[in-house]
Amino acid sequence: LIARVPTITGRELPEWFQAIDNGPSFLRCDERANWLADEHGLTHGYAAAIVHEHERHRRNRTGLI
Repeated sequence: LIARVPTITGRELPEWFQAIDNGPSFLRCDERANWLADEHGLTHGYAAAIVHEHERHRRNRTGLI
């Protein structure tokens, strides 16, 4: 699913990650996914996949994993 994001959405993952970082400061992943879907017209499945991938990358950057 995550590999198809650029083709389906027309935006690469780093662009989506930046949109999440610049968006509202929701604490829960489902809140961020709902916002991303509503704000950018994504299906919930793609929005949730982008948010979870963003969270995975964020954890790796901060050394939490």
